[in-house]
Amino acid sequence: MQIALPYGSQTRQVVLPDHQTEIFRSRPAPPLMDAHVAFDAALRQPIDAAPLAAMVRPTDWVAIAISDITRPTPNHLLVPWLLDALAIVPREHIVILVGNGSHRAMTHTELVRMLGADVVATVPIINHDATDAAMLVQVGQTPTGVPVWVNRHYLAADVHIAVGFIEPHFFAGFSGGPKAVIPGLAGLPTIQALHSATLIDHPQATWMELDANPIHQGILAAVALCAPEFLINVTLDPAQQITGIFAGSYRTAHRAGCTSLTAHAVTAAAHSYDVVITTNGGYPLDQNLYQSVKGMTAAARLVRPGGTILLVAECRDGLPAHGSYQHLLAQATSAGALLSLIHQPDFHVPDQWQVQKQALVQTEAQVYLHSSLPDKLVRAALLTPAPDVQAIVTTLVDSIGPMGRIAVLPEGPMTVMQVA
Repeated sequence: MQIALPYGSQTRQVVLPDHQTEIFRSRPAPPLMDAHVAFDAALRQPIDAAPLAAMVRPTDWVAIAISDITRPTPNHLLVPWLLDALAIVPREHIVILVGNGSHRAMTHTELVRMLGADVVATVPIINHDATDAAMLVQVGQTPTGVPVWVNRHYLAADVHIAVGFIEPHFFAGFSGGPKAVIPGLAGLPTIQALHSATLIDHPQATWMELDANPIHQGILAAVALCAPEFLINVTLDPAQQITGIFAGSYRTAHRAGCTSLTAHAVTAAAHSYDVVITTNGGYPLDQNLYQSVKGMTAAARLVRPGGTILLVAECRDGLPAHGSYQHLLAQATSAGALLSLIHQPDFHVPDQWQVQKQALVQTEAQVYLHSSLPDKLVRAALLTPAPDVQAIVTTLVDSIGPMGRIAVLPEGPMTVMQVA
């Protein structure tokens, strides 16, 4: 069989033996017939909240928190629709806050591509910087002692609106919901405390778990100190078309979206596999290796101990060069050594959570990477380069023999596997 694997804005084709290969995909809901109409209806009849129009006055200052370019949130649609719904508020009274969390700031070109030239020209936009003390205010601490630092522009607004995208998340359960505020608009001390090595190691800090997930519960406790009045979240199909719109309370509307997505994202498998081929869903999700750890982690649920994972991810933005991810990977020569370093009591470095998840996968399986990255950089990330994807597939098929099992996850982290 020939399989197309999302790779950046294109695909990579691989040929695999029919009798040894199983392909696992999500079963997304159909795209909405008219997403704009559905959006307006969701704002008029929100979940567990007053209609947005009843919350906003012409004199209010409004903060809109959005995700950055590492997420496929259709901000180019949602933000203009939202601005139309907020027409009674002058645009100079609205600020769009890009929830970069600990990621880099978005460029002007990226903002125009994500929001459109008109929005960028007429609405103030601020890139959140988790390391800029002048941008942060401490609003208190959670019952577990997490200090909660939040963007001061967000706190200064009268009305706070969180816009995001719900997908399965490999340690927070799901994306979207409260994550637009924390970690999206949080200070680095808050982000690090909520992504500690101990929390990342917790067995319930995993895909599609909320109630028993200490990371999700910690985020909820932090956001309760600076809660948004209104949430707008969407679900998407693999073509990034809108399949659902969930508006209202940041807790209950988000939970409704998560419940809806669960019915479509979870797929069962009867056993584990010798080789698992995965992606990170193409651009923008696979724009760097840091983000593509999610696809690697999705495959880890399906691979047998000692098996092999092949990750197909373009990584046009590198490892990336910004942040601490690349620096951390260079601190050790093996996954086990990385984990030992991260678990030292006094070790607190941004991005250690992503390195930790990657290292956990690599203690169980060998990981190959097909990407646009130079082989030297891939090896520095402790992965095995696979510049010719079909050649490595053929080698792996030969190595497991005719009775070996192969699984393919073309959608990567959008498909959550449950192995019997």
